[in-house]
Amino acid sequence: MEKQAKLLVEAYNKSHKNQVTLTVVPNDDYVAKVGAAAGSKGLPDLFAADIVYVPNWVKQGLFRDISANVDGLSFKDSINKGHLGAGTVDGKEHVLPFVLDLSMLFWNKALFKEAGLDPEKAPATLEEYAAAAKKIQALGKKDVYGTASGLNCGGCLVFTWFPSIWAAGGQVMNGDGTQANFTSDQSKKVFDTWRDLWKSGAVLPSSKDETGATWTAGFTEGKVGLMFYPATLLSSTKFDVGVAGIPGPGGGASTFVGGDGIGVSKDSKKAAQAWNFLNWMMSEEAQVEVLAKDNDVVSRGDLASNKYAAKDPRLVTINEVAGKGQTPVALNFQQGYNAPNSPWLSLVRDAVLGEGSKLQSNNEQVTSVLSQ
Repeated sequence: MEKQAKLLVEAYNKSHKNQVTLTVVPNDDYVAKVGAAAGSKGLPDLFAADIVYVPNWVKQGLFRDISANVDGLSFKDSINKGHLGAGTVDGKEHVLPFVLDLSMLFWNKALFKEAGLDPEKAPATLEEYAAAAKKIQALGKKDVYGTASGLNCGGCLVFTWFPSIWAAGGQVMNGDGTQANFTSDQSKKVFDTWRDLWKSGAVLPSSKDETGATWTAGFTEGKVGLMFYPATLLSSTKFDVGVAGIPGPGGGASTFVGGDGIGVSKDSKKAAQAWNFLNWMMSEEAQVEVLAKDNDVVSRGDLASNKYAAKDPRLVTINEVAGKGQTPVALNFQQGYNAPNSPWLSLVRDAVLGEGSKLQSNNEQVTSVLSQ
């Protein structure tokens, strides 16, 4: 995400008198820093936030209403709806997509071929995904595993497992994000599939304690057959991979449209200049000549099949799946899902690594936090 932000800011500064200074804050410190800055009226003119934090910060009044500007964009209807929606309250928009990060199914074509699987064909269902992971495991190659996940990382798990539930037609929460829905048939099938994969030994063992810092490393090193993986890592994955939407039990495809939203802060004294950057950031020049040129996902559906993406069908796939994905909205998302000891993490660990007997009570715990 940092790489894309730097590219956008550098390109803007080269072509504009108005200048933007980028400050990167480590994820672990970000929520506290924003809170402190907001309290002392010291927020920068523009600030970006993980899209799951946006609804809460919009509600707290940290972002200005930019709906008059957004409504004036001729391409408004093609802006990624998940990001735009997360920052919209009472019909008023407060953020635009800064950088999109999508969860996708990636597979190592060489390992697929070795296991007798078609390297050009994505598993179309979660069941086929599990079968492929077991076939790669059965190769018996030293330090090579069928699949991997971040089983001690709430954020990794929402990013990669929510889409399986959506792909099968399920929903993870009610419409206003106050009630969890992990006792649904779709959710149970997702948990049961991963429980079986774990028991079969086809999951990278370090996945059990993976808190997020190195959750993609096994695949990047060529030691994992297939996994649900951030689309932003395509350009830095150095071997031949296939890319598809994340399948659900029985089929379908979806993605978690993550990444960062950006808006003008309540403390800005230069709102017009701040909008100038946002307006340029959504332009074809920035979306295609900066992001797409770097093999990154564009935030506008009308630019999905651009000249750079056309050179690599995988990029077109990623851009198209972006339109089918969802961005879940809940005011207490951080506490319910991403926090180190979140009830969602307890739910998954019991369902996959434990006895799986506490699903109902764990689901109630998630709801309890979401509805506070």
